[in-house]
Amino acid sequence: MRAARLPLPGSPLQFPMKPLIFSFFLLALFLAAQAPQKFTGVITDEMCAAGDHSQMRMGPTDAECTVACVKYHDAMYLLFDGKKSYALSDQSTPEKFAGKKVTVTGTLDSKTMTIRVDSIAAAK
Repeated sequence: MRAARLPLPGSPLQFPMKPLIFSFFLLALFLAAQAPQKFTGVITDEMCAAGDHSQMRMGPTDAECTVACVKYHDAMYLLFDGKKSYALSDQSTPEKFAGKKVTVTGTLDSKTMTIRVDSIAAAK
């Protein structure tokens, strides 16, 4: 049985490579998870989170109802994609898109279901 050779001090093999490779893998995974995504849906409010304004009817249109709920009931603007509602970090820009189909570009926090908004544009 031969004794394992230890690398000489200062040699590049002195540092174990597995932890270094694992660290780079984790960093890449973290950066990939933080990449902006595109979400398409309708701008609504938390009072009518599923985009159904028939109960509240704070205005004659869905857009007016959404704006009124945010203004008078301290509701937040949301993006409803047909299945899920997402809170939006930007609460100013959505007003001009209230009741309309949009594409939101941003990063999703899956724990809070909040999109950190980079941009909002009318959906094509």
